[in-house]
Amino acid sequence: QLQLVESGGGLVQPGGSLRLSCAASGSTLDGFMIGWFRQAPGQEREGVSCITAGRRTIYADSVKGRFTISRDSAKKTVFLQINNLRSEDTAVYYCAANRPSRLLSAQGVCAILQGYYNTWGQGTQVTVSS
Repeated sequence: QLQLVESGGGLVQPGGSLRLSCAASGSTLDGFMIGWFRQAPGQEREGVSCITAGRRTIYADSVKGRFTISRDSAKKTVFLQINNLRSEDTAVYYCAANRPSRLLSAQGVCAILQGYYNTWGQGTQVTVSS
């Protein structure tokens, strides 16, 4: 069965950069859509970005222009490059995966809603502080 493990989080100063990784085991990510989500203390989990098997991407307005999602050619890892970090980016970041629904597959798009994903990693903490 597919398992996901996030890594790359840590303590970063405002304006700094970080690259998060989501590594797959038990299966490759071939044919899967992958999403990144985050949850700040006392807040609900929110969608950040997603990527299709064809490398089409979606970004939340709050991160557009600062975050970049990508996947490697070996189909084992998905990355989230985070630039110009702000204090409000502080959260636990999760990656998630699922095979797209017929509708999403037909349109060639992914979604950044939790209900579209059935496999989740354990999360990695990102803290932005001076």
